Amino acid sequence: MRRPFAFQFAVPAEAPDAPPPYVYDAALQLNVLPDGRPAITDRDVLLAAGTTTSKAGSQTHFDD
Repeated sequence: MRRPFAFQFAVPAEAPDAPPPYVYDAALQLNVLPDGRPAITDRDVLLAAGTTTSKAGSQTHFDD
């Protein structure tokens, strides 16, 4: 039996080298740093994390 086409190119996700320097705060609905600041305020975290895409809402925008 042949493998599905997509499985020929699928690569297992690699575990990160280190845990992210932030945690999700459900009450604020934000990622926060250990000192309580929103993670978005830390330039180094933004540069390391890069952009993400959302499955919610419009798929034509990267920041939904």
